[in-house]
Amino acid sequence: MMNYIISIDQSTSATKAVVFDEQCRLVCRKNVAHHQYYPKPGWVEHDAEEIYRNTVEAVREVVDATRNDGATYSLAITNQRETVVVWNKNTGKPVYNAVVWQCQRGEEICEDLKKRGFTEFIRERSGLLIDPYFAASGVKWILDNVDGARQSAEQGELLMGTIDTWLVWKLTEGKRHVTDYTNASRTLLFNIHTLDWDDELLNLFTIPRSMMAQPLPCDSVFGETTVDGVFTEPIQIAGVLGDSHGALAGQMCFEPGMGKATYGTGSSVMVNIGESAIAAPEGLVTSVGFAAQGKVFYAFEGNIHCTGATIKWMTDNLKLIDSPAEIEGFATSVKDNGGVYLVPAFAGLGAPWWHPHAKAIICGMTLATEKGHVCRAALEAIAYQIKDLVDLMTGQAGIALKELRVDGGPTKNGFLMQFQADMLNACINRSDVEEASAMGAMVMNGLARGVWSSLEEVAALRSSDNRIMPQMADAERNQLYDGWKNAIKRTLYN
Repeated sequence: MMNYIISIDQSTSATKAVVFDEQCRLVCRKNVAHHQYYPKPGWVEHDAEEIYRNTVEAVREVVDATRNDGATYSLAITNQRETVVVWNKNTGKPVYNAVVWQCQRGEEICEDLKKRGFTEFIRERSGLLIDPYFAASGVKWILDNVDGARQSAEQGELLMGTIDTWLVWKLTEGKRHVTDYTNASRTLLFNIHTLDWDDELLNLFTIPRSMMAQPLPCDSVFGETTVDGVFTEPIQIAGVLGDSHGALAGQMCFEPGMGKATYGTGSSVMVNIGESAIAAPEGLVTSVGFAAQGKVFYAFEGNIHCTGATIKWMTDNLKLIDSPAEIEGFATSVKDNGGVYLVPAFAGLGAPWWHPHAKAIICGMTLATEKGHVCRAALEAIAYQIKDLVDLMTGQAGIALKELRVDGGPTKNGFLMQFQADMLNACINRSDVEEASAMGAMVMNGLARGVWSSLEEVAALRSSDNRIMPQMADAERNQLYDGWKNAIKRTLYN
């Protein structure tokens, strides 16, 4: 008899159903895209009912592909985090489209709170920056701008939730209005110290407490569902967490000092800082990393604008290389960077520099500079930016980086991964996990249902062990990084 865990990975562009067995092996997956709505410049919306229909369809497809005599199933959820839905609990209908995390309609609301001096107060309670990226301003906008919404909310008729909450409510036919600590910690309304909704934060955003879901640890049982008739008997919904947190758990970063970096167009970096909600360095955020086995692990998180995008720029704009795959060959054709540094401030500089108007530069070139030096400088810049963030996080938390677990297309570049290990002076563990977020939800599902009894037992199932160890001497590392910091200064004062 096969026991399958279906992880719903509900992302910004699509809903994916990923089937795992209880040995953490991926069995099957199906993907159903949904529409993006842009009613005004800077506004982004999704149809929450379409997302639910797509969830049912994706589950139906993977069950049809894997069903056999005696097969059992349970459901886990990981999701785009800050996207928020407001719906009428009596009709089950959203009062407005879902406001997506990319949407900027809440900017005026956030700016007003900053001007009124609430930045530090909100940061202390929620761990977050005041920004329309997070869910609260989207909810307030709906209540303030949709006819009758404010009155209905005050009368206790409306509910709100991130996408996990909406899906669980729909899947349980309105029986369960719940969320997990990680998604809750991305709303600007959740007190990460008390692990509950904060009445003063709710009041600042004028959101009635009656709208809020019950927050639970990630490894909870969230309800039961037939998935709109896909199953004749209800199955358990167990294991819920936001997608970046899912990747942290899916990479099995269960110990303080373990971090994950996803290399894509930009890069997302998250480091497990342990069981204390330490204030993040300026410009970064503190969130619940994950909550399991009676413990809550917190994480620092930061994002880098341009990593893989730099290589794409060299390919598409400069035509310096024909494809991203070529860059490693050119980078290793020279013995060092020849003093050349590329600072990819194409969209300004983020943490720890915080200079939104900085412009990209290539500096240190001489008549001896070759294509290889520029290619090498571009790859080195990715590693320097990751180091900037990791050093900031570990320094603030007072911990050493034990290991950085990495995923994404650029991790196939051997030079980049070795240079990253050298710069961090720490082990890089390159993952072969294709669905890290979905695997994280699957892990929480198994813990909730008693498949595994501890995080250590789960960690032993990790199949990937592609470790890259640092090889560079301290003096060389410091010299190269000093050169990077000097290049940054040229960028800032250019």
